[in-house]
Amino acid sequence: MNYSNHCLPKTHFLKVPTFHPFFKFNPFPYTNYASNRTHTLSFTINCSLKNVGKKDLLSRKIVLSEAPPPPLTQDNDAPSTSKEKKGPSGLFKKLSKRVLQILSNLPLAIGEMFTIAFLMGLGTFIEQGETPEFYFQHYPEDHPVLGFFTWRWIFFLGFDHMYSAPIFLGMLVLLAASLMACTYTTQLPLIKVSKRWSFMHSAEVIRKQEFSEALPRASIQDVGTILMGAGYEVFLKGPTLYAFRGLAGRLAPVGVHIALLLIMAGGTLSAAGSFKGSVNVPQGLNFVVGDVLGPTGFLSSPTDAFNTEVHVNRFSMDYYESGEVSQFRTDLSLLNMDGKEVMRKTISVNDPLRYEGITIYQTDWSISTLQVLKDKEGPFNLAVAPLKINGDKKLYGTFLPVGDVNSPNVKGISMLARDLQSIVLYDTEGKFAGVRRPNSNLPINIDGSEIVIVDAIGSSGLDLKTDPGVPVVYAGFGALMLTTCISYLSHSQIWALQDGTTVVIGGKTNRAKLEFPDEMNLLLDKIPEIVESSSLSKQS
Repeated sequence: MNYSNHCLPKTHFLKVPTFHPFFKFNPFPYTNYASNRTHTLSFTINCSLKNVGKKDLLSRKIVLSEAPPPPLTQDNDAPSTSKEKKGPSGLFKKLSKRVLQILSNLPLAIGEMFTIAFLMGLGTFIEQGETPEFYFQHYPEDHPVLGFFTWRWIFFLGFDHMYSAPIFLGMLVLLAASLMACTYTTQLPLIKVSKRWSFMHSAEVIRKQEFSEALPRASIQDVGTILMGAGYEVFLKGPTLYAFRGLAGRLAPVGVHIALLLIMAGGTLSAAGSFKGSVNVPQGLNFVVGDVLGPTGFLSSPTDAFNTEVHVNRFSMDYYESGEVSQFRTDLSLLNMDGKEVMRKTISVNDPLRYEGITIYQTDWSISTLQVLKDKEGPFNLAVAPLKINGDKKLYGTFLPVGDVNSPNVKGISMLARDLQSIVLYDTEGKFAGVRRPNSNLPINIDGSEIVIVDAIGSSGLDLKTDPGVPVVYAGFGALMLTTCISYLSHSQIWALQDGTTVVIGGKTNRAKLEFPDEMNLLLDKIPEIVESSSLSKQS
């Protein structure tokens, strides 16, 4: 490309095609603008103008344009020559603009987030999903919490199911509306402005930027080449230049807003569209998934998987050396409507079973039945009931009648168990008789009766749920982490103007403001000086 300036009659410009991939300079005096020392330096520059590892090499080019750049002002900001439309359409536009202005208010959005955080904290303080009797007992009217908070407030505001309560979902909707309004009114216009070419035709305006410098005896084409090699998108129009880098940093805030909307949408779907249920199933019995699960909100919709039948094949427990329970497991089989096994897995705490959107967790255990032999007869299945004791320890008991079972004062042998390892037996007078392990086949004589503990059958406590919002929430958090990192990328803009023999260059960035001047100085040090023809003849 040949570029001439009538103000430089004796200036030698490099006559090299701008888009040629390789070019060489002949030896000529070179000035380093950082040191202001002149010396003769012979060198060759090989400029590949490609960014290794990136596919879109075509974007790394200097764009020459003879047409004026797109306007920097937004269409809706331009002065209107016609009167505003009156009537319903004009009123609607005015009202919608006012609503967007209110929703995009930053203090309002911050207040919404604090309110949601407060409600979430309150939801962890107030027990969720309990029976009405529980709230009557813990939040009575005669002893209100904080002097006013009773069970009436809990039921009126829906705080017994906080995360699907209208007040909580309403705050989520309001925050989502604020994020969308902010994106529409603030972020998208910033992106549109950032993508437009914005040439500056005044040296004084360029010098007012955060960083500015004047390069005597330099070519604006050389400036564009150096900037393009540093990863900038470069645009040239006559004696003016505009370059930018890091547009993704401008796009990131929109991505953050979208990620937050995904998280809130997933949370709402989980709260209002899930199914939950609990069941305690003895070993060897079955249950149907749909009979256990109950909807949590108005968006809950059952699926064909609700017809699946679950069979408890076996329940087992592991113990520490001290005798305490360390882990409990349940071997489950899933059967379709034809009775065919479609899946089998042994679940434990923190290792659930997942099938077609249904998750089955191992959460609890109990003892359902004791099998005993009495005087070599049986075995008899004795139902076991939980006994209330202080603390978190579990205790189960049963009773084996002895003598006339129809007597109003029937007596018998009492049996107590804390787990499936051992059974403690008491005689008809309530005195300690001994301890036996299930499956030991070791008999014990109590009041003339020979008792053998054949087996202790456990019961598995299972929690079932469907949560369609989980994938949406995970996607939202993944997008939030990614876009948050991208938002730290600097969006840098550089302007330059060929002013006679001097190139005036300036720039600004939205981040890394301390590093930006150092980066610019390193780039400017690479720009060669253009010398007069007479100087070249003297050197030769």
